[in-house]
Amino acid sequence: MPRILLAVLLAFALSPALAQKKSCDELKGEIEAKLKEKGVTGYTLDIVASADVKDAKVVGSCDGGTKKIVYKRG
Repeated sequence: MPRILLAVLLAFALSPALAQKKSCDELKGEIEAKLKEKGVTGYTLDIVASADVKDAKVVGSCDGGTKKIVYKRG
């Protein structure tokens, strides 16, 4: 019984770390799909280094947090 509990806890502990390793292109595609589903038009999504975000609205983080996906209207 304790081994099963340990395995379940370990699986939950590792889940967030695995989810953060998503590629930027994959995440950008998922965000674009959600925006299209909501009927949003006239925007751009750009992948930039975390240090280059400036005033843009961050809608995603990828490559282990080294890059951000930013949203701009127009």
